[in-house]
Amino acid sequence: MPRRRKIIVYIATSADGYIARPDGDVEWLNRRPDDIDYGMKAFYPTIDTILWGRKTYDWLLRYFKKRGKTEGLFDTSVTNYVFSRKPPRRPAAGVEFVSGPVKAFARRLRAAPGKDIWMMGGGGLIASFLDAGEIDEFDIHVMPVFIGKGIPLVAPRHRDVPLRLRSSRRFPDGVVRIRYEIDRKSHPE
Repeated sequence: MPRRRKIIVYIATSADGYIARPDGDVEWLNRRPDDIDYGMKAFYPTIDTILWGRKTYDWLLRYFKKRGKTEGLFDTSVTNYVFSRKPPRRPAAGVEFVSGPVKAFARRLRAAPGKDIWMMGGGGLIASFLDAGEIDEFDIHVMPVFIGKGIPLVAPRHRDVPLRLRSSRRFPDGVVRIRYEIDRKSHPE
């Protein structure tokens, strides 16, 4: 029997729990040293699919357009799905838009052969998948900075989701990587 594909939230947050400023800006992340790999080189080959929220997709397009890059924004060696109720008429190359129910989509995706799935975010999409019981792990890189306000890691809703710590690691620059899995014994689907 093939291994179940996991949906993994692999993301960075500020020390006060935000993934971006209120306008989606993440420039505070770009202040990190270029010579430290926080695990991405090992993580990326384990996935073949990336899940994006519409706001994250739109922010990425604006970010690169300001820098003069309009082509090749999405890695076409992986499948990129963007979730939106109103897909654009002409999406960026290398992405497919999804507007159906999260649970049904996740089940179809997991049933197909492949590697694990990277939940890129944002907070609303993470919350939707979490509420549908379709997230397996969180791999969070906590940056040593407070940004005061912004987009939380998970959109606020009333929920209790028990987590089990898999590992933690401290980096020389103060970043802390925390890996959790959803505790399915305490939180059955």
